[in-house]
Amino acid sequence: MILEILKDRYSVCKPERMPEFEKNEDFISITVTEDEISLVCTEKNVPKNCEVQSGFCAMRVKGHLDFSLTGIIARISGVLSEEGISIFVLSTYDTDYIFIKEEQLRKSIDALEKSGYVFERK
Repeated sequence: MILEILKDRYSVCKPERMPEFEKNEDFISITVTEDEISLVCTEKNVPKNCEVQSGFCAMRVKGHLDFSLTGIIARISGVLSEEGISIFVLSTYDTDYIFIKEEQLRKSIDALEKSGYVFERK
């Protein structure tokens, strides 16, 4: 399986209200539940007045993943868990994203490569 390392740095945020964004080419994911709004965006797009955790790098599973596929995130998270690496996962219609703190990126790549994953830089 091929994983792409995305070039930007990302933040996971909890804004007080729904932020407004202009259409752009940056990564933005918003999840709204009855309890909260969660936002994942590039560090440069973090809105004001929100709780924020910054310093994440992102890996994306390359290609379109069929909904019938199973265990992709379980395998990746298992490898990283054995190394003591915490992750934040986001799934979209087409694929999965794995967010890892920047200081853990090299260790993550090494562990996943030992497990047979191949990396590309985006």
